[in-house]
Amino acid sequence: MQELVDRFRRARRDPDLAVLEGFHPLKHALRFGAEILEGVAVDPERVEALSRALAPDVAERVRAALDIVTPEVFERLTPAPPPTGVIALARRPAVAVGRTLEGAAPAPVVYLEDPSSPWNIGAAVRVAAAAGAAALITSGAQDPWRPSALRAGVGLQYALPVARVHALPRSDRPLLALDPEGEPLRPAMLPARAILAFGSERRGLSPELLAAADRRIRIPMREGVSSLNLATAVAAVLYAWRLREA
Repeated sequence: MQELVDRFRRARRDPDLAVLEGFHPLKHALRFGAEILEGVAVDPERVEALSRALAPDVAERVRAALDIVTPEVFERLTPAPPPTGVIALARRPAVAVGRTLEGAAPAPVVYLEDPSSPWNIGAAVRVAAAAGAAALITSGAQDPWRPSALRAGVGLQYALPVARVHALPRSDRPLLALDPEGEPLRPAMLPARAILAFGSERRGLSPELLAAADRRIRIPMREGVSSLNLATAVAAVLYAWRLREA
């Protein structure tokens, strides 16, 4: 069993692998085409019940992906064992960011500039997947595929292209920057194929990105409220876009 523990611990540092901690990340990864390399569970009856209730479309593949281990072994596979008693390893998909930005579909691309929290990144991925964004791109030190981001995103990194870049590549897409000094957000001001750029809650967007933006917008808020959580801001703007499309 030590070999199993070592494999799962090494996977956390492997840029080609994703560690799926919990039933829900595994469910979504399978639903959106992930290649599962191996997985383990503590309680097969509980996994079966979750599959029947929440993911009957992938229940057979969930069963096929998992071997049974003891609780003692399971607790050694991750610093924070998920309560659903499931962990799996999957291959990360390759994302061609340039080709993704060239796409002609009207859906926006979400760009997170130097976000500080992997949990916020994962929550933003979850929103972007639900809203039908074309992609989510990040810059900075935080990997949007690290285990905590995958956990917060419930594995929906597999539902749309998600990648980290050194800086936002140039493209022909309109660039809209979320800025407290911008115009109040209205659905009509969100053009097709926009890149929606969000900064961190503390620092906001860089002066360079603000200078490059085609338009600056802000989310109207009650006086005295200084900011929104990053994922909440992403949700507000993406669903304003969905209202425009509707």
